[in-house]
Amino acid sequence: MVTVSDIFEYLNSVAPVSTKMDFDNVGLLVGRGSREVTKILMALDITSNVVQEAISIGAELIVSHHPLFFSLKKVSDDDVTGRKILSLAENNISAICMHTNLDVAQCGVNTNLATTVGIQSPKLLIDEGLNEFGESYGLGCFGELEDSVRFEDYLQFVKSAINANGLRYQKSLPYVKKVAVLGGSGGSELDAAIKAGCDTYITADVKYDVFLSAAEQGINLIDGGHFCTENVVIKPLAEMLSQKFDVVSVTVSSSHIQVESFF
Repeated sequence: MVTVSDIFEYLNSVAPVSTKMDFDNVGLLVGRGSREVTKILMALDITSNVVQEAISIGAELIVSHHPLFFSLKKVSDDDVTGRKILSLAENNISAICMHTNLDVAQCGVNTNLATTVGIQSPKLLIDEGLNEFGESYGLGCFGELEDSVRFEDYLQFVKSAINANGLRYQKSLPYVKKVAVLGGSGGSELDAAIKAGCDTYITADVKYDVFLSAAEQGINLIDGGHFCTENVVIKPLAEMLSQKFDVVSVTVSSSHIQVESFF
């Protein structure tokens, strides 16, 4: 029998909770550790649709990247978060959330984003040291593409590779060869990409001043959207869980997609 605690113990071994950022809230956030698990639903976020999807497929556990909540004063049906928690509890569904610890893990968001956008042998952009298992961890990744490509061609490749509805970008250079990535809100680390000698930086949630800084410092900047630059980790993580727990059915959510569109 595989339990919720077994799943969490394995996830903690590949993305240790001890490496999370101080503001974060990760781990088993809803449910009983002793609950048997035969079906897992994977999603970037635990939305209301994801909760209903888990109920419909009979999943006992949802594993997500973004936390269901950061702080709580009450759980009731008069707000969205409370209603989701109540639905999970009423249907005996647990929730494990692995956020910034999964960002910085070797098998995490940024390694998967790097390989998805064509980076060969990615290296850590910002090395944070060693985790409790003696493995290097840190923010972002960088490295070189197999061949230099035109910026416009690379834009099209990235859009398709991360399955984005659209991209925002600042073009400073005509070709792309050395690329840095940081999934999610990584605009504040533009200078790290420049310091690493990259000609292109891919991240999300970029503010105006960061686009302006990229233009002035002569680096290409691509905003791929928060969902698309982080969702790349969900399928590989699902495959890891399937290999580790072959008696458990692991499904990637079909209801949770990129929420923003471009006119």
